[in-house]
Amino acid sequence: MTQSICPCRKTSDQKLAYAECCQPFIEGKAPAPTAEALMRSRYSAFAVGAIPYLAQTVAPESRHDMDMDSLERWSKESEWLGLDIVETEGGQPGDGLGIVEFNAHFKREGTEESHLERSSFRFDQKDKCWYFVDGGKPKGKTVVNTQKVGRNDPCPCGSGKKYKKCHGVAA
Repeated sequence: MTQSICPCRKTSDQKLAYAECCQPFIEGKAPAPTAEALMRSRYSAFAVGAIPYLAQTVAPESRHDMDMDSLERWSKESEWLGLDIVETEGGQPGDGLGIVEFNAHFKREGTEESHLERSSFRFDQKDKCWYFVDGGKPKGKTVVNTQKVGRNDPCPCGSGKKYKKCHGVAA
């Protein structure tokens, strides 16, 4: 596997080998330097079946509720197609916290799927490494309507009423 392309697909234009990308982190030869690097290596761990690494990189206080059998089953029963990083906040060397929003692509039972998540990470000063803390669904983006609405235009809320009879009513 050392010459194959890394499962995390770190860059689309330069295909890094697994040995040059995530393998050193998964094998414990080096700590992931950023929250994004840890996220990428955790995705790659699913792809190569390195389930113990997933447990090692979860914050110690969160390890008690991990279902290792389920993680191993998901890892083995899926074909891992790549990882897209949507957004990162913090998580750089010197930061204490980081957020990584990602979309993990995989195929299971012949169906292509994706898992969109916004994960939080914490750098532990004592252990000198990043830990995955938790993850959840990303919040939707706020959309601001900059278009002027006339009194007789349909209300932008979708009610079907004229703006003046819906949200245009003066308080």
